[in-house]
Order: sequence, then structure tokens, then C-alpha cells
Amino acid sequence: MKSQCPSEAPVMEESLPAVLMRVVSELHAVADLVERIEPLLGELHPEAGQDGVAERMVVLQGIDLAVQKTRGLAEFISHITADMPGGWAVDVTTALNLVKLADMQKALSSAASRPEAAQPLAKASGDFEAF
Repeated sequence: MKSQCPSEAPVMEESLPAVLMRVVSELHAVADLVERIEPLLGELHPEAGQDGVAERMVVLQGIDLAVQKTRGLAEFISHITADMPGGWAVDVTTALNLVKLADMQKALSSAASRPEAAQPLAKASGDFEAF
């Protein structure tokens, strides 16, 4: 249901399936990023001994679970989106304003591709936003 209150912000009504597919793309990009970090964490503190190995394994298993869950959410959304009528539309204005990362906000607000998702970790991690 749409509010009848006048607003200064323009309404960004878009096809719901298109918006959800951008979310799917972002979830896959997050999973890719976490997967690229995983081998680096496995090499941390090799001098920690047997206790360190066990702790690293727990961390790596947690990271692997995060990747699996992220990909699972992406696949779930992708499959339910495939059955949605293309005419369904949503206003994404408020939702986009809640996204704090500028690059993610941009990716979710347009159908533009995300070339940085395929970049090496060093390149993808070059910029940051202070909060």
C-alpha cells in the first residue's frame, strides 16, 4: 500500500523480479568475496600449535557455512523470482536509503553490472567507508 503523503524524494517503482535478481547478484558477490578471504584466514598464526589449528578449523568451517547460506539465499530468491509475474512493481526508495554502502546501493538501484565483484581481493578491498 502506498502512502498518500507528499514526499520530496522521487518514487523509484521498479519491477519486483528485476529488483530481486539484483539482490541475487549481490548475494553471489558477497559469497565470492568471503570465499576469497577463506584461504587467507587459514594461513593466519601457523605458530599457534595444535590449539591454533583447531581454532582455525572452526573459523574456516564458519566461513564455509556463511558462503553456503549466502548462495542458498541467492538460489532461493532466484527460483521464487522466476515464477513472479513481471508486472509486479515495488517502490525501492526507502529500502535503498537504508543501504549504507554506496556501491551496494548503486548496484541495487540499477540494472548495471557489478564489474568489481570479479576483481581480485586486493583491488576490491582498496576503498572503504568510515562510519
